[in-house]
Amino acid sequence: MSPVVAKARVGLYDTKGDSLTRTHKSCPKCGPGTFLAEHADRRSCGRCGYSESKSPPPAKAKAPKAN
Repeated sequence: MSPVVAKARVGLYDTKGDSLTRTHKSCPKCGPGTFLAEHADRRSCGRCGYSESKSPPPAKAKAPKAN
């Protein structure tokens, strides 16, 4: 029977010299150990379901002026 091996976190960290930096944001609800998945238009947490949009909110239309 083969030993249990943890999955590699490929793409979640970037190395420069002796330092590690995170490439994805962490979930604000779950904490720093849980990363948000990167989608085309949003970031989401697979653990708690938290989601945030990547695009800025649409601009509000101005109300027409009364004459």
